[in-house]
Amino acid sequence: MIEQLLAYGLWVAIVLIIVGFIALVKGADWLVDGASAIAKRSGISDLVIGLTVVAFGTSMPEFVVNMVSVAEGTTDLAITNILGSNIINTFVILGLTALVYPIVSQKRSRDFDIPMSIIAGILVFSFVAIQFPFGETERGVGRIGGICLLLLFCYFLYNTFRHAKDHPEDTETEKVKEIPTRRAIALILAGFIGLIVGGELIVKSAVDIAMRCGVSEAIIGLTIVALGTSLPELATSVIAAAKHNSDIALGNVVGSNIFNVFFVLGTSAVVRPLPAYDGIELDAWMAAIGSIVVWLAVKTNKERKVKRWAGALLLIIYAGYLTYRLIGVR
Repeated sequence: MIEQLLAYGLWVAIVLIIVGFIALVKGADWLVDGASAIAKRSGISDLVIGLTVVAFGTSMPEFVVNMVSVAEGTTDLAITNILGSNIINTFVILGLTALVYPIVSQKRSRDFDIPMSIIAGILVFSFVAIQFPFGETERGVGRIGGICLLLLFCYFLYNTFRHAKDHPEDTETEKVKEIPTRRAIALILAGFIGLIVGGELIVKSAVDIAMRCGVSEAIIGLTIVALGTSLPELATSVIAAAKHNSDIALGNVVGSNIFNVFFVLGTSAVVRPLPAYDGIELDAWMAAIGSIVVWLAVKTNKERKVKRWAGALLLIIYAGYLTYRLIGVR
């Protein structure tokens, strides 16, 4: 069905990918609302729901796109969706948010979350630059690398829960909506359908656009797909900054980056090894450099903020990177 629609031309593919993003975002929202309501009725605390159901739900768009990409064999799209999302999260979302209103950082973000995000980018680079032992036959993120990422994700979850237990005052409690059970189940089912349909539309339309425009899947993944899956974080962060609540932006973005690499990319690599593509080293380094710039920005001033100058710097670096990526490596 999707292939038949794509046969009508480029504009149809563009419309379908937009529809796919809408279905993906709404599907994730419905799934989170329904699953959170069920968890609440089961006696699970709002804190635990926020650290699990909601946290996983915000990474569902990237996760579903990656699973569909892996199933379709478009592995370049799977890696660039994650690296591209992290790059956009850091350089564009935090950059724009800081320009609107300086971002306050929490101690845990400075001391643990941001360093973990830096490690994530460096690890992806390492898996590609140094051919991994234990039977890996080609450069890229193989199953061994995926397992390593998932183990680090487990450590991240453990540390997060321990910190939330020891320092409840530092952890924002998620306000779970009260929804009747039947409606919650319906939302979960609708959410799954939206995610699956949205993922299929995005992956197949992205591949079609890449073929028609004569560019690689990697470029489409780094730009169109990555931006689309990052739109919820962008809207939330900029609106929060406009209301002078920009402190939530840093935690949301860094947390999303950690989930994307350790959980989503790790799971994808375990399901199907992800070979390297042209330019992956630069993309992995950019994912790490973004977090390094943010970490330096909050460490070099007494207020521990990402100030407007740092936001402008992030956007300038991204503009230079994207220009080089589009012109230099296709």
